[in-house]
Amino acid sequence: MTRVELLAPARDLECGAAAIDCGADAVYIGAPRFGARAAAGNSLDDIAALVRHAHRFWARVYVALNTLLFDDELPVACRMAWQLQEIGVDGLIVQDTGLLECELPPLALIASTQMHNHTPERVAFLERVGFRRAILARELSLDEIRAIRQAAPAIELECFIHGALCVCYSGQCSLSYALGGRSGNRGECAQPCRRAYTLVDAEGRTLAQERHLLSLKDLNLSARLPDLLAAGVTSFKIEGRLKDRNYVANVVALYRARLDEALRGAGLERSSSGTSAVGFEPDLAKTFNRGWTTYFLDGRGEVVGSPETPKMAGEPVGRVVRLGEEAGRVAGVSADSFTLDGAIELHAGDGLAFFGPDGRLRGTVVNAVSGRTVVPQKIEGIEPGTAIHRNHDHEFLSRVAGARIERRIGVRLALGAGPEGPLLEAVDEDGNRAQASLGPAPAAEKPENALATLRRQLARTGNTEFASTGVEIALDPVPFVAVSALNALRREVLERLRAVREANRPRIEGVIVPNDAPYPDRELSSLGNVLNGKAEAFYRRHGVGRIERAAESGLEMRGHRVMTTRYCIREQLGMCPCGGQAGDLALIDDQGRRLDLRFDCGRCLMEVYFAGESPGPRRPPSS
Repeated sequence: MTRVELLAPARDLECGAAAIDCGADAVYIGAPRFGARAAAGNSLDDIAALVRHAHRFWARVYVALNTLLFDDELPVACRMAWQLQEIGVDGLIVQDTGLLECELPPLALIASTQMHNHTPERVAFLERVGFRRAILARELSLDEIRAIRQAAPAIELECFIHGALCVCYSGQCSLSYALGGRSGNRGECAQPCRRAYTLVDAEGRTLAQERHLLSLKDLNLSARLPDLLAAGVTSFKIEGRLKDRNYVANVVALYRARLDEALRGAGLERSSSGTSAVGFEPDLAKTFNRGWTTYFLDGRGEVVGSPETPKMAGEPVGRVVRLGEEAGRVAGVSADSFTLDGAIELHAGDGLAFFGPDGRLRGTVVNAVSGRTVVPQKIEGIEPGTAIHRNHDHEFLSRVAGARIERRIGVRLALGAGPEGPLLEAVDEDGNRAQASLGPAPAAEKPENALATLRRQLARTGNTEFASTGVEIALDPVPFVAVSALNALRREVLERLRAVREANRPRIEGVIVPNDAPYPDRELSSLGNVLNGKAEAFYRRHGVGRIERAAESGLEMRGHRVMTTRYCIREQLGMCPCGGQAGDLALIDDQGRRLDLRFDCGRCLMEVYFAGESPGPRRPPSS
C-alpha cells in the first residue's frame, strides 16, 4: 500500500521537534552550509538530535543541501553529505548536478524544486538518473501533475501545499543577483519580488504607482488534498524554513487533520507512527499569510497577486465608527482611541494593521480594550471608516506557545505465564513486539487488589513516546508483585520495544549509477544553472552540447532575462489583451532601476529582463 507523507519545515531543532510532535511524517532542515535558505543553517549536533526524535515515530529528516556550488565547494559539500549520513538523516535535497558526479553516501536524493521540475520529460529524466523523489514546481496544474505521474511512475512526487510562493519559476530567477549580487540559487535571495515598483508603458506613462506588483498571495491547498492524492502526489510539503515554532505547530496541526481525512477517503496510510494531541484548535488565519490562493492548480482565472502589501494584513475585525474624544467619552477611556463596528473581540497585546491615507499598510498594538472601543499604542493614520485587521492574535498565539503537545505510539501490554514466571509482552501499533520476564512471583493473598494494581501500573507509560491502548492479564493465580518491580518491568519492556522499533524502522537509500540517459534539452543557457566543472560533465554525458555557465559565474546581467513566470501583471490589473498585442511595459524600483517586461500571450508567460547595471560576481569567502 502507498504510504503518504506530510512534510514540514524546520528552521531549527525546536521547530522541527514541534512539527514532529504535531504529526508531521517528515521534516526538512537546512545543513550547516549550502542550503537554499542561508539564514536557516543548522549544526550537525542539532540535526542529529532532531533525527533521534523523529526516528522514534518512524518519521524522517531530510536535509537541504540545495544551492549551486563553486568547484572548490564540491569537496566540502561531499564531506558534509557523509557526515549527515553518519548521524542518520534520511535523504538529501540537492540542486547542483555536480554532486551526482561525486562520491556520495548511499542516501536518498531528492531533486529540489530549484531544478525546475515542471515537465514530464524532466521528471522522467530525474527518475532515470537515480533520484528517489522530485519536488514539483509550484506552478503546476492538476492535469500537469497527472501527466508527470504517468511519465514517471516510480519516482516519489513532492508537492507544495501551503506557504509563500516564488513568483518566478524556482531556480530560474536571477533578479536578486542582478539587482544586488545576492543569488537565490546560492541561498541569499533578497526577495526583490516583494518590493514596490512603478509600472510604466512604452511611452513612459505611469500605469500603477509604487505597488508590490511581483508579490503573490500565499498558497493554501488545504481543501484540495484529495485531488492531489488522486493525481499521484505522495509527499505534501509545507513551505516555511524561516517561520517560527508557532507557525509550524499551527499549520502542521491543521494539515495533519485534513490529510488524515483525505487518506481515509482514499484507503491510504500515513508514513509514520503515533497520534498527536496538540492542545489547541489550529487556525490558518492566525499565523502569517498574505491572503490565500490555489495558484494555478485549476489553470488560470484566479487573482493570485498581492500588490497592496507583501506583509500580513490579517483577519478583518471591523471598521472605525468613532475616534478621539467622542470615543473616549462613550467608553470612559483614553482620548487616543477608536470604536469598531465588528463583532470580533480584541485583547490587549493584539497586533492591528490598516491601510493609511497614503495606501500603505501600517500597524499598531492594542494597549487596552473597553467593549468595542480600542486604545492603540499609536493612532496616527486611523480615521472614521478605516478597515482594521488583526495580524497578531495574542491570546491564540499564547495558547499555541503554551499548549501541551504530545505524540504517542499506541501499545498493548499483556502479562502472561512465562518459563521463569510472569512474562510481559508489548505490541505496538506497527506490530513490533518485545518481551521482558519478571521472574518467580508468589500468589497474591488479595487477588482483586493485586489485579487492579497490575492493570494500573502497567498502563502508566509516563513521559515515554508510548501510550497504553489496553492491558491484558492472563495469569492464574494472580501474582503479587511490588509496585517498584512492576514499574521496572514496564520500563524494561518499553526500552526493548524501542530497540525493536529502531531495528525495524523502514529505511530508504539511494545509489546513483552513472548512465547516459538523454537530457530533454540539447542546449543549456545560464538558466541551466551549471556553475562547476562536474555539473558540466554531468550534462555533457547526458547529451547536452552547448552549455552556458550560470549567472553566478560572473555573467553580465544587463539585458539578460532574470525571471520567467506564469503570473501576469496585465492579468492581475485587468489589462490582459486576450490574444491581442501585449505591448511593452516596464517596472521601475525605488532606486530608478528598470525591469523590462515581455509577454508571451500564446503560452501565457511573462518574462522580466534587467535593464540596469550588473554588480558583477559576488561570493562568500571560502571556509
